[in-house]
Amino acid sequence: MSTLFDKIWDRHVVADLPGGGALLYIDRHLVHEVTSPQAFDGLREFNRPVRRPDLTFATVDHNVPTDGRAIDESTLSGKQLAALAINAREFGVPLYGYGHEKQGIVHVIGPQLGITLPGLTIVCGDSHTSTHGAFGALAFGIGTTEVEHVLATQTLRASSKPKSMGIQIDGAIPEGITAKDIILAIIRKIGAGGGTGYVVEYFGQAIRNLPMSGRMTICNMSIEMGARAGLIQPDQTTFDYVAAEDRPFAPKGADFDKMVESCRDLKTDNAADYDRLEILDVTNLKPQVTWGTTPAMTVDIDQAVPVPKDAGEERAQKYMGLKPGDVMADTAVNTVFIGSCTNSRIEDLREAARVVNGRHVAAGVRAMVVPGSAAVKAIAEQEGLDAIFKEAGFEWHQAGCSMCLGMNGDILRPQERSASTSNRPYEGRQGPGSRTHLVSPATAAATAIRGKFADPRNLA
Repeated sequence: MSTLFDKIWDRHVVADLPGGGALLYIDRHLVHEVTSPQAFDGLREFNRPVRRPDLTFATVDHNVPTDGRAIDESTLSGKQLAALAINAREFGVPLYGYGHEKQGIVHVIGPQLGITLPGLTIVCGDSHTSTHGAFGALAFGIGTTEVEHVLATQTLRASSKPKSMGIQIDGAIPEGITAKDIILAIIRKIGAGGGTGYVVEYFGQAIRNLPMSGRMTICNMSIEMGARAGLIQPDQTTFDYVAAEDRPFAPKGADFDKMVESCRDLKTDNAADYDRLEILDVTNLKPQVTWGTTPAMTVDIDQAVPVPKDAGEERAQKYMGLKPGDVMADTAVNTVFIGSCTNSRIEDLREAARVVNGRHVAAGVRAMVVPGSAAVKAIAEQEGLDAIFKEAGFEWHQAGCSMCLGMNGDILRPQERSASTSNRPYEGRQGPGSRTHLVSPATAAATAIRGKFADPRNLA
């Protein structure tokens, strides 16, 4: 008897290492411009090739300008973009560069192109690689030294095996409540470090009823409670997503059938197999909004900022310019950002557009939509979503990470407050002195219209 995590791990152990740990085979290696330059330099120094360029996929996302500006190669961002182009060409790695039809945020294009599949091991020099666990893949972020190791060997040294945690999400998801609200509620319950040392598997009625876009949002933020990775058992929803016609790297025909057959055993045999089990009922869940500087500092949208229970929360409130008793629904914002690897898929944009349609952004609020990939942008434009956003007063951008992390020109000024669909409200995350509140796409859209944090279900 074992867990889904155990089964994927065991399938990929190449060798047990002296002193503990294991050497794991890696099925897919995703690469972007920020964490790869030193890794390629290491290969060059020792005259090593990329072991499996056919299993390595590169794109640009963190540093790309999303407002259509040309890349300035005199800046650090421009130099990193240029370096990836040179390295990909020299080492034979496929690159979806600036302007390419397949370009986009690495954790959006992997599933979209059929690179991400059930039962695989997937790594990337980015913490939110946990996103791909939504497919029943063991996916996690690695450091630059590990990026070099995977490029050279297609394996990864794991010093120890994490423990397993099951999180059971029960209840019917209320109307207007999204996967983002669910994961914020989970982190609120578990804590920002509650998943440290674990690989988390999400299961239960609410998870089964989520589309793949929602499952990706859940797994994306596993890292925000300290977990090594997040997983969801593959099922018919997973297979239907992979089988879509526009996924060029997904298996077809007999190969697809073989993949499905290989997934029959990819499930946890018994909840007792987890090292730890947590349960959350979402039946009465309301839209969630973070008030502090970690995703665990979260309240219902109609609640007030709590009395700080420790020095960390007291510091967070001071940084965020809030005090106990401040009601989130009465708190004004300067900027609304809809995007990031958490919430920039076509389903997220449709959700926000339904709220925005026929309304207009409040005076004094900057609102922006940044699709997660060039393909998402194209689909949204075919459906007329861009027109809905533009008519409402939103900026419509090109694909990239954008204001999620403020490395690319899309930043907040000091003390400006944002409602953001991204994944981290850390100090300075969206620019020096910036104040970030995490919300769902629907809540972000309603907040843009009202100018204050707003429950999308009550928007007049």
